[in-house]
Amino acid sequence: MMRKPKINIVTLGCSKNKVDSERLAASLCHCYDIMHDSDKKSDVVIINTCGFIGDAKEESIDTILEYAELRKANKIKKLYVMGCLSQRYRKDLQNEIHEVDGFFGVESVSLIASQILKFSDSQVLKFSDLKYNHERVLSTPSHYAYLKISEGCNRRCAFCAIPLIRGEHVSVPMEDLIKEAELLAKKGVKELILIAQDLTYYGRDIDGQFHIVELVKRLLEIKEFEWIRLHYGYPQGFPDELLDMMNNEPRICNYIDLPLQHISTPILKNMRRGVDKEQTINFVKNARNRVPGIAFRTTFIVGFPGETEEQFEELCDFVREMKFERAGVFAYSAEEGTPAYEMEDDVPEEVKQERVDTIMAIQQNISLETNEKRVGTIEKVLIDRIEGDYYIGRTQYDSPEVDDEILISVDEAELNIGDFVNVKLTKADYFDLYGEIC
Repeated sequence: MMRKPKINIVTLGCSKNKVDSERLAASLCHCYDIMHDSDKKSDVVIINTCGFIGDAKEESIDTILEYAELRKANKIKKLYVMGCLSQRYRKDLQNEIHEVDGFFGVESVSLIASQILKFSDSQVLKFSDLKYNHERVLSTPSHYAYLKISEGCNRRCAFCAIPLIRGEHVSVPMEDLIKEAELLAKKGVKELILIAQDLTYYGRDIDGQFHIVELVKRLLEIKEFEWIRLHYGYPQGFPDELLDMMNNEPRICNYIDLPLQHISTPILKNMRRGVDKEQTINFVKNARNRVPGIAFRTTFIVGFPGETEEQFEELCDFVREMKFERAGVFAYSAEEGTPAYEMEDDVPEEVKQERVDTIMAIQQNISLETNEKRVGTIEKVLIDRIEGDYYIGRTQYDSPEVDDEILISVDEAELNIGDFVNVKLTKADYFDLYGEIC
């Protein structure tokens, strides 16, 4: 029997890219042995790039160049590039990096798969026979997975290139999402993480109504999911009904990932966020009132054109006052084609970085204070992996890869990856906690 060639899919950027890579893997697995982000030898490499901000673009280019050297040395047979960076700069990349066998943007997965099969030596499956289905070859551990409920975005934030890259908001039909979720449940997924550029807009493009609440209710009917987590909401129009469901339904994590970007009203106006300072504060307070103990993850942009020292201090005060459980900070990056690109990028890079460091120092102290208050509590923990002498897990307040983790000594008990266990938290650090099995 002939050996299947090996294909390594290297995914950069956000979890939405992960889903694209997993769908692509499912379309190719008949012909290839699939690896995700592997350092093992492979015949073919596909790089799924990110082109959102400057640092992400730099990482994508460095990765392409790294594998281009392997392609040039004939250490891999084929090299393909797809995703956001390739969508925005395909011609430039084609002109500069000749070792790549094919550049693809954010076209449908079936088109990319068909072209790769067409260019490959594989005859196992005819590329013309490919059809989209709901299958995925997961890159995550089998106990959690992402469900991308829409593509693109209708918001027109001044700094954001996503609408230029991904187009307008397009909701995945609900029945398709339910079918995909049911297949994930059959694979052993226990935690389903809903992702989109804007969860709250789901369904509006289909019939003019918002259907995120209805979708979550339908997903709760799939009993295999012990946790359903919400990523990437928007403060304007976030439904109170969804917050009330979160409070009343224990299987919906008391967690929300909702980028706020800034607090100064003039900056928010220039960012075209559609909300001001008062509305932003009222949203946070309302969410905390309706869901006591909710964990907020948010992000901020510093160094936006025109940001004064006073406006930055206003943001610092807001972070100190709100004490968000999780927060990230980005230095503003001017992106071609966005409204902000036409503004004078007048905050020096070194000042931007100083502001990033200042916010992160504030947040680090908040994180430690928040974690120390949790010591002595008993929490439900999902075991993700083993590292050295510890099982590594998460609570409902922590999303994979970006949030705090719970460390449990392997001497405590014999646990399996994907187990839910009750843990008494015994010690806190800035971004981790330690615990004992109850």
